Amino acid sequence: MTTKSLEAGSKAPSFKAPAVGGAYGEEGKVVSLADFKGRDLVLYFYPKDDTPGCTMQACGLRDSWDAVSAKAVVLGVSVDSAASHLKFIKKHELPFPLLVDEDKAIVEAYGVWVEKSMYGKKYMGTERTTFVIGADGKIRAVLRKVKPGEHVDAVLAALEAK
Repeated sequence: MTTKSLEAGSKAPSFKAPAVGGAYGEEGKVVSLADFKGRDLVLYFYPKDDTPGCTMQACGLRDSWDAVSAKAVVLGVSVDSAASHLKFIKKHELPFPLLVDEDKAIVEAYGVWVEKSMYGKKYMGTERTTFVIGADGKIRAVLRKVKPGEHVDAVLAALEAK
């Protein structure tokens, strides 16, 4: 599935992955999209644990946790390991779980594993994109290439727009 086909109204691709942090603690638990049926879900993809932009984005959600968590379940997704996620969660006291996607199944299913370029060098990486998924399993909003400092406001606006 390509990013072009995932837009508001599309059925969210199912996933199954280990979640660490938040309600799942350090041991983690394998979760799937079906586990969140009946609740709005913010599935946000970010490039790498503990990098400046990703930290700003995660801490924005943490700092607005009461407002965000009252409206939706939040899951962060990157291709980092569970150990990396746990270190990131502890360092920044993140209240929400992160999904481990080392095999890139989720980033590929959601079309956010893309070719990027830095200093003229091309490489594959995760595009910073957030999907707001409704209680019915359909995508309500897609926030592409969102700026880390504006992420939480964009998420809250998307959650308000029913």
